Amino acid sequence: MKQLGSTDLKRLHREWRRKSTSRLALGLDSVQGPFNVGGILRTAAAYRAETVWLTARGTGPENPKVGKTALGSERFFDIERVPDGPAIISAAQAAGYRTIAIELADMSTPIFDADLTGDVCFVLGNEDHGMSAAALQVCDAAVYIPQLGKIGSLNVSIAAAVACYEWSRQQWRSDADAALTPDPRTT
Repeated sequence: MKQLGSTDLKRLHREWRRKSTSRLALGLDSVQGPFNVGGILRTAAAYRAETVWLTARGTGPENPKVGKTALGSERFFDIERVPDGPAIISAAQAAGYRTIAIELADMSTPIFDADLTGDVCFVLGNEDHGMSAAALQVCDAAVYIPQLGKIGSLNVSIAAAVACYEWSRQQWRSDADAALTPDPRTT
């Protein structure tokens, strides 16, 4: 076994990109830690997000500390500033996304039980107090990431990465299931 070189790595990623045509976006409702924002931007690029919405109170890519983690990844998607969390939801829904809050809330379901196929915008909240109540109320759904240990929540950038991976996994599985389903017109 050996590590992949750059050409092999490009081929591998190209193969996975072809397996999904759905769109992904992220909304950051007052996320302020620059390293968290940078990590989320890097994850957004890795999972081919089209847009990242940032609220006015959140930290943006103009912060030099964001750049240390994002490493220029913000050039691969659009970044839009909006006034607040509900404005993220409105903009995402107007662009055709289902809005899914990543939030520990009473109506949240485990992320792996939620249908994440299709065009999805994950909305994540502030590191200390989560999403604004007003934004949470207008999301299409809310999910949480079950944990086994003594810590009750993940770092927001890690939660974003887990959510993006689960979204991708469901796209790939959905596409694979469709390929295995016989076309009734040919049977």
